[in-house]
Amino acid sequence: MSSGSKSEAVQGATLIAPPFFYALLVLAAPLFTIVTYSFLTDGYLEVVRDFTLDNYRHVFTDPIVRSVMMRSLGVSMMVTLVTVLLAFPVAYYVSLVVRPERKALWLFLITIPFWTSYLIRVFLWKVILGYNGVINSSLTGLGLIDEPLTFILYNVNSIVLTLAHAYAPFAILPIFVALEKIDRSLLEAGRDLGESRLMTFWRVTLPLAMPGVIAAVLIVFIPTIGDYVTPTVIGGGKIPMIANMIQVQMLDLDNRPLGSALAVTAMLIVAVVSGIFLFLNRRFLRVRR
Repeated sequence: MSSGSKSEAVQGATLIAPPFFYALLVLAAPLFTIVTYSFLTDGYLEVVRDFTLDNYRHVFTDPIVRSVMMRSLGVSMMVTLVTVLLAFPVAYYVSLVVRPERKALWLFLITIPFWTSYLIRVFLWKVILGYNGVINSSLTGLGLIDEPLTFILYNVNSIVLTLAHAYAPFAILPIFVALEKIDRSLLEAGRDLGESRLMTFWRVTLPLAMPGVIAAVLIVFIPTIGDYVTPTVIGGGKIPMIANMIQVQMLDLDNRPLGSALAVTAMLIVAVVSGIFLFLNRRFLRVRR
């Protein structure tokens, strides 16, 4: 390697070193700590540094943990499905229907929820869905119901609705970007060959937009399975998810090894489910071609 190449390599390493070590510090170090704690033993008000697999045995054998984990997966999948199904038409409309000079305005409107704290948005949904909230007050005022409805809050449906609203912009934007990259001449060619708009969408638009759909699915699925605030506020603490169980173990019961094992198990499940989805999507694209 010439001296010039070595100099460029040193400059490149110097340039990336600060962000690399920063990422290592704020990401890898906490993850390594959690993994290490998951193999230690819980003692009275302290963590005993004795290696054990009992925490993972408890995670995989306790029926309560399995039930909460399955509920978390189910809620996250429902949120992802609802969010992506609602986000795709919006992204499609903005990308392929809205005039170019108006797209910036639409994107501005879509990102407005980011201006408000996530916690505030969750509490607003509680106000909307509450016993004396906006929906019940409106229905009672119109004479459509005699008593406020009690089933629209503190259940899985209200959690899914709140999370779908919170993560909708995260799903719309990557799908919009993928749709923007599609060559419009391909869509015109499909229609020129006699394909209907529906078949053109199925055979051309959807496969080409799949990278954006994949990104939207992962962006929504990964954080919602570990959401803590919404099940606590909208679920009223009656429908705990895995993040709530981790919080109980870590803070209320001071069982950091078991809480760490729960966190590591949840991360592994998310990684496996995401990997399966990516594999199936790759097979889908290969078949479509």
